[in-house]
Amino acid sequence: MFSSLTTPVTKRLWSASAALGISLLFSSVLSAQTINLSYNGAPDADKNAVHLFASNLKQILADKTQGELQLKLYPNSMLGEEEERMEQVMNTPSLNIASFGGISPQFPEIFVSAIPFMFGTFEQAHQFFDQGEYWKSAQQEFYKRTNTHLLAVVEEGGFLAFTNNKRPIHSPADFKGLRFRAMDKSQVALYESFGASGTPIPWTEVYMGLRTGVADGQMNPPMYIILGSLFEVQQYLTLANIQYSDQFLVANDALLKSLSPKQRKALEEAVNQANGMNREAVESQVEQRIQFLADKGMQVYRPSAQELAAFKEIGQPSYLAWLKEQNIDTKWIDMALKDAQ
Repeated sequence: MFSSLTTPVTKRLWSASAALGISLLFSSVLSAQTINLSYNGAPDADKNAVHLFASNLKQILADKTQGELQLKLYPNSMLGEEEERMEQVMNTPSLNIASFGGISPQFPEIFVSAIPFMFGTFEQAHQFFDQGEYWKSAQQEFYKRTNTHLLAVVEEGGFLAFTNNKRPIHSPADFKGLRFRAMDKSQVALYESFGASGTPIPWTEVYMGLRTGVADGQMNPPMYIILGSLFEVQQYLTLANIQYSDQFLVANDALLKSLSPKQRKALEEAVNQANGMNREAVESQVEQRIQFLADKGMQVYRPSAQELAAFKEIGQPSYLAWLKEQNIDTKWIDMALKDAQ
């Protein structure tokens, strides 16, 4: 019975079928396009929301395109620091998730989106970026200047909180004389408005800077305080909801133009889906992360509405004045404040 199945004709059919399968597989491999995606932070989805977004985007895009588009992830700034990665995405067909440090040299108006105490809830921040005129205009202007596209605002950890290792911060007066790590010059301006000083320190050096007393404090969302183990060198946490914590997915123009309409649509849908998953994951774990920090020994303080108003009363006008000192056209500020309302 078995021998009757292996006739010369059958063997030829099997051989042809196998060859066709190998040919299709080889063709599929050849047609697959690999896209580099670079970003900050460790490849840990539990502690780094940017990596969570990148990982989900990679899987969703591969599924939507049946493997035609494959992302290769480069976490931990493997392809360079912020400005280097921006140069790469402007000049090579790739993707990059940039912070304010990467975007602002090309588009300083991005600092307008970080006006302190502009959002009281996640929903307000989402509406600002999903529907606001400021963000639509920012995307258009950024493309004109850089020939790259701001595809998405990636939620990376919730609202920023103040931490320090000297004393509890309940009011702006409590900042007096303290030294804070700043991510960029906009944060320096905010600290100075409260009577503190700010010094730029790269993320990779923040822990040691706080441990050795180069800085007394810093501000980040709870997720990043955990990611950097800053609870080991910071005692006081003030949940002041200072700014919405986000980064920006940037796409090279030549890359997008190389995609078919179907692939371009799949990429855009995958970005939206991955970002929605990030929002849900980040927001569902905020209180859990705050409790984790409390369990680690940090003294957590939740300002009252009146105390938050006091922070806003000093911090926001000072920041707006700083924006104008940077020669940022007031039209951007006006648009953003209107959208935030």
